[in-house]
Amino acid sequence: MDIGARIKELREKIEYHNKKYYEEDAPEITDFEYDSILRELKNLELEYPELATPESPTKRVGGKAKRGAKQIAHDVPMLSLDDRFSREEVADFITKIQKEVENPVFIVEHKIDGLSVALRYRGGEFAEGMTRGDGISYGEDITDNLMMIDTVPLSIPEKLPYLEVRGEVYMDNAAFEAVNERQEEIEGKIFANPRNCAAGTLRQLDPGVVAERDLSIFVFNLQAIQGKEFTSHAETLDWLATQGFAVPKYITCTTEEGVWDAITLIDETRGELPFGIDGAVVKLDNLADREKLGASSKVPRWAIAYKYPPEEKATKVLDIEVNVGRTGRLTPLAILEPVRLAGTTVSRASLHNQDQIDRLDIRIGDTVIVRKAAEIIPEIVRVIKEQRAHGTTPFKIPDRCPVCGAPALRGEDAADIRCSGINCPAQLARLIIHFASRGAMDIEGLGPAAVHSLMDKGYIKDIADIYYLKNYRDEFIASGITPRSRKQVAPYKDGRARKQKEPDYTASTDNLLAAIERSKEQNLERLINGFGIPNIGKQTGSILEENFPDIQAIAKISYDKYKQLQDSEKQLKKERSKLAKLLKTSTKPEDVELLSEMDKQLSDIGKELKANGDIKGIGEVSIKAIAAFFAEPQTKVILERLEEAGVTMKSRSAGKVIDDRLEGATFVLTGTLQTLSRGEATQLIQEHGGRVAGSVSKKTTYLLAGEGAGDKMNKAQSLGITIITEAEFLHMIE
Repeated sequence: MDIGARIKELREKIEYHNKKYYEEDAPEITDFEYDSILRELKNLELEYPELATPESPTKRVGGKAKRGAKQIAHDVPMLSLDDRFSREEVADFITKIQKEVENPVFIVEHKIDGLSVALRYRGGEFAEGMTRGDGISYGEDITDNLMMIDTVPLSIPEKLPYLEVRGEVYMDNAAFEAVNERQEEIEGKIFANPRNCAAGTLRQLDPGVVAERDLSIFVFNLQAIQGKEFTSHAETLDWLATQGFAVPKYITCTTEEGVWDAITLIDETRGELPFGIDGAVVKLDNLADREKLGASSKVPRWAIAYKYPPEEKATKVLDIEVNVGRTGRLTPLAILEPVRLAGTTVSRASLHNQDQIDRLDIRIGDTVIVRKAAEIIPEIVRVIKEQRAHGTTPFKIPDRCPVCGAPALRGEDAADIRCSGINCPAQLARLIIHFASRGAMDIEGLGPAAVHSLMDKGYIKDIADIYYLKNYRDEFIASGITPRSRKQVAPYKDGRARKQKEPDYTASTDNLLAAIERSKEQNLERLINGFGIPNIGKQTGSILEENFPDIQAIAKISYDKYKQLQDSEKQLKKERSKLAKLLKTSTKPEDVELLSEMDKQLSDIGKELKANGDIKGIGEVSIKAIAAFFAEPQTKVILERLEEAGVTMKSRSAGKVIDDRLEGATFVLTGTLQTLSRGEATQLIQEHGGRVAGSVSKKTTYLLAGEGAGDKMNKAQSLGITIITEAEFLHMIE
C-alpha cells in the first residue's frame, strides 16, 4: 500500500472511531488502540507534509455536537492534550519547556476518564454548562443535566462577575455497577465501562435520568475569571476547592525525574482509586509562562497527557462457570489463577457469550493473557495455544439453565443464551417487574421497589401470586407495601418545625390492588409479552393473538411436530412436482386423482403447521422458544392459577379483519404519533389486513413516522421506502 492510501485509510478509521466515541458514546476500541492509530497518522503527516490537509483529524479537537442539541459558543477553546507514551517523550517535553522558561514548576494530576465540560458562573451563580463539542467554536448545552450532579455547586461563596471552569464528569466504579444492575433489571442497555455510561447519561434529554445515576465531577482548570487574579495553576486549584468544587489531587515537581516519579506513583496506585483514569497530566504551573508558550490549533504547548500502556499478564483458566443474570442471560465466567493486574488481584473474567468463547477458543486449563478493559474490567485478550495441554475440549454453554433446569435458548440474530423458565429463581424479580410493566400488563404501582419488597416479605413467589395479593390488603395497609418517605412539610415562618404526618398506606394499597384488577382485562398480546419468553415480544404476541383463539391453543404448539410436518410437507411437495410434470404428458384418471389427494394432504399439513406456529412473522427460533416455555410443568401450573384468578386467556382479535384495504402491506412504526398509541396504530393496521414489522427492510411498504423519528427514518429514506404521517395513515383507512 502506498503512503497516500495508508494516510487515507487511517483518516477514515479515525473519523469512524471519533463518531463512535464523541457522538454515540459507544467506542469500539481502547484508548490505547485509538492513540496508536492517531500517532501513526501524525508521524506520516510529519514525514510527508505535502499529504497533510487542514481537514485531517490530527488538526481537529473532539467531535460534533449531537443533532438537535442546543449549542453554546466557546469563549475559551477546550483543547485536547498531546499524548506521550514513554519516559523519553516526557523528558523531551520537559526539556523543551526548560529551554523556553526559567526554572519551570510542573503539576502532575490524574487524567480522569470521563466527559469534558465547561461550567459558567455569573454573580456566583451557576449559569450554564456545555460539552466540549468541536472544542473551538461550540459545545452542546447540558445546563439542566449538570444541575443534577451533586458535586456541581449551584452557587459559590465569592460572587464574582464571571467565572468559567473546565472539568471532567465521570462515574465512579460503585455507581457504574449500580446503574448496570438497574439496566439489567429493566432490560435496558448494559454499558461497557463507566466512561460510556457517564457520557451517555450526561447527554440524556431527561435530567431525571442524570439525577438517578450519581455522576460526579472533578474541576481541573480555570478557563476565565473576572474580579480575581492568580499567578499559578496550583493557586487556582486551591481556591476552587474553597468555593466548593471537587478538584484533583496534584503533585508539584521541578525536575524531569520528579515528574516521572509522580507519573509512576499514580500508575502504582491507580488500582486503588474508586474511579477510572486513563493517564496522568503534566502541566506547567505558572500561568504567565503558559500564556507565553500558547497553543497550536489543537493542543496547548504547556501540557501533555501521559498514557499508560495497558498492563497484560499471563494466567491459567482453572474453570468456566455459567451464571444466570436477572434477565435470564447465561453468562460464562472464567475462573483464573489469581494474578496482580493494575493494582488489584484478578481471579475471574467475563467471557460474555458463546461467540466470544468460540472466537478466542478458550478452554479449561488454557494459559491466557489478561488485561483490564478501560483499566477496570478484567478481560481475556488471547490464548497462548503453544502451552495448551493435550486432551482439552472446546467449552459449550449448557442447553439447560444451571439454576432451574429449564431450556436455555439462543435468540434470533443474537449472541445471548437465556433461560426460558418462568419461575427461575435467578431472574424471578426481573420477570415480575417486566410482567407488570407498561408494555405488558401495565400494573401501575408495581414497580421495582414494590416488587422487591413483596418478594422479600414472601407475598410474591411467581407471576400468578400478583392476582392473589388482594387477600393481604389489611397487612399491606398496616405495614406498607414498600418503604415510603414522609411528605416533607415546610417549617413555620419563624423557623419552628411543623409536625411530620405519619404515612398512610390505605390509598396506595387500594390503588395497587385496583390496578391489578384492571390488568385482568388486558389482551392476550400483553399477557404473552408479560411472560418474558426469550425472543417473544409485543409484535410476536400480537401475531399469536391474531391467529390463535386462546392461550390453550398457543400452549399446544410443538416444535418437534412443527419440524416433522415441515419434513413431510417438503417430501410431499417434491412428489407432487414430479407427478405434475408427468401429467403434462399423461392424463390417467388415477394420476389426476392422486394429484388431488396430494393437494388435500398439503392443505391439511398447512393447517397443522399453522397450529404449530408456522405463521408469517414468526420464525423457527420463536416457535422453539414458545414450545419450550409452554411445555414446562411450572408454566402449566401458573396458567391454571391465572385463569382461576380471572385473567383474560382468550383472543379478542383472532380472525378479526374489518377489510383488506391494507392487505399485503408491511408497516414499520417510528417516533411518537399525535393521537394514536403504537398499540392502537398496530391494531388498526391489522384490522385492515396489514402487517406490522419491527425493523425497516426492503420488504417494508410504509414507514409510519411520528415526532422524534430516529434511525428508522434514515434507513427508510436510503431504501426509498414510502414515509407517511399519522394523518396520511388515517386517510388510507377511512
